[in-house]
Amino acid sequence: MTGRLGTLTYGVMFFAFLALTGCPPPAATKPEAPAAPPPSAAAEKPAASRPAPASSSLEAARRDQAPAPSPLKDIYFNYDKYDLKTEARETLKANANWLKTNASARVEIEGHADERGTNEYNLALGAKRAQAARDYLVTLGISKERLSTISYGEELPVCKEQNEGCWQKNRRGRFVIISARPAS
Repeated sequence: MTGRLGTLTYGVMFFAFLALTGCPPPAATKPEAPAAPPPSAAAEKPAASRPAPASSSLEAARRDQAPAPSPLKDIYFNYDKYDLKTEARETLKANANWLKTNASARVEIEGHADERGTNEYNLALGAKRAQAARDYLVTLGISKERLSTISYGEELPVCKEQNEGCWQKNRRGRFVIISARPAS
């Protein structure tokens, strides 16, 4: 009887040991960022009559630099909203005038959100904000082919404090000139 009890005890201890040790957790890996396309020959030529294409916010963040200044001004949104405020419409009119003057310029509209909300929600909200700005520029006569949108959600804040003034600065649409050729 003692032999069976001893074997049973060792068996239970063996299975308990296996259950407690288990498999190690998988190592976390960072996804690789897509490689930036090589600059075209047209983009390499300096031209005095056009601004240099600005870096996207993501590229500037990767280089740990502030984004390049742009002649196009940012617009701002209310909390949890993507409708355009009166001030935003006025800014978009000024941006549209610049785009009409610089007819070869193409612009990427970045949608941003503050840190409140889930990542998924803020990415969707940023996309709606960028799209609202694009739609309004199209109504002002800017070709939709010249305008692209991207959402960064809460990922690229301009202010990292946790207060309303800071969050307001992060709820924005940013306009990045991605290409411009000299006018003929």
